[in-house]
Amino acid sequence: MPYAIDLFCGAGGMSEGIIQAGFHILFSSDINADVEKTYVNRHEQLGLLQGYNTYFCREDIRELTGEVIWNAIRSLEYFRNQGIVIQEVDCIFGGPPCQGFSRAGKRDINDPRNLLFKEYLRVVSEINPKYVVMENVEGFNDTKFKGFVGVTGQKYPDGTTAPQILRSEFHLLGYNTLEPKVLDASDYGVPQRRRRAIFLAYRESEQAPMYPQPMYTEEEKVTVLDAIGDLIKNARVRRVVNPELTEYQRDSITGRTFRVDGLLPSNDGVLYNTELSTHLPFIVERFSLFQEGEDGQAVRKRILSQGINLQRKGYLVTECCKKLGMNEKELIKLFKKGQVTDEMLDALLTRKTIRTRLDRNKTSLTVVTLPDDYISPFEDRTFSVREMARLQSFDDNFMFLGKRTTGGERRKLEVPQYTQVGNAVPPLLARAIALEIRKALDA
Repeated sequence: MPYAIDLFCGAGGMSEGIIQAGFHILFSSDINADVEKTYVNRHEQLGLLQGYNTYFCREDIRELTGEVIWNAIRSLEYFRNQGIVIQEVDCIFGGPPCQGFSRAGKRDINDPRNLLFKEYLRVVSEINPKYVVMENVEGFNDTKFKGFVGVTGQKYPDGTTAPQILRSEFHLLGYNTLEPKVLDASDYGVPQRRRRAIFLAYRESEQAPMYPQPMYTEEEKVTVLDAIGDLIKNARVRRVVNPELTEYQRDSITGRTFRVDGLLPSNDGVLYNTELSTHLPFIVERFSLFQEGEDGQAVRKRILSQGINLQRKGYLVTECCKKLGMNEKELIKLFKKGQVTDEMLDALLTRKTIRTRLDRNKTSLTVVTLPDDYISPFEDRTFSVREMARLQSFDDNFMFLGKRTTGGERRKLEVPQYTQVGNAVPPLLARAIALEIRKALDA
């Protein structure tokens, strides 16, 4: 069995795919205590026990050294009892935090997280694995640096892009690289359009790996309905919309990730992380205004061009009248004619134009960390953590621990369940990549 290390492991999306591909994870690390709870608990479910046959280290990557990692690996009781001395690691996987590179929102070239991939390279140089996999957002590919000095001491001209630096650094460390490639998770069975930049490097003495080929055509891709139709809360709606389990739903329920003893972990018949937010009546009515596939901006345009009947939206009408100082009859009349101002639309919909009602017959948009960004196509509500996890391709027996959600300044420090899910690498995408590393190792 090949050996792997997972850095910046988060709650464990990448690790799930690595294990599904047949790797034994010797060592993993993340800086956050919230994800540690989820990650260690999941690995206990899988028979990967802390200090016995695997080691999780909660540490800042800037403080993590090859010596620390090797000491942790060589102290594992299982291998010492077997008289096995692990001399090398087959692959290091990792996804340095991506917020500084993201195309969503403001990109900050001075964000200190941008330099964490340099620390990733440093650890790679100290471990010297056969293969290296690095995952990041698309924006990483066109990020340019100023005054960047590499792990090897190489100084790069201002404007050098992140991929150029990566390929040069790997070459100086004795690795060949493939041209970086953007992969879409929906091509590999994930019911979500999630594009990620992937970098593969390999020691010059090793077989070159390949990027995984798409496994699904557009017509075959797993849809939102395929993924979560069985999780509709309203039983009557569920029976009509999802009369029988789909293959994806069955796989999610049964599980795709096996324990080290070859068995599937059990959730004791309990489906975890299914709690739903309790929405105020006017919020439910606001959600009902969205048609499938529409975001806030599209709803605004539709109202302006076609008008909208708010006659049966009493709670929402009352709320809008309070904000606008209007009487109900006049407000309903103006909205029906589409004769409304931006202020009126803000009162009706809020200014959050990113909010979207997903289309049941399409793959999901990229799963995010905020629970109120997306509306269910089946019911006037946001998604549960479990539904978001399904859209990421996590098994149902994977439990997310800690707070369900958080807000305000606490978001800078806490990583609640929704964030753990949204930040994760989809397991099925990780598996497709890890399987290609396995093929190269076995060649």
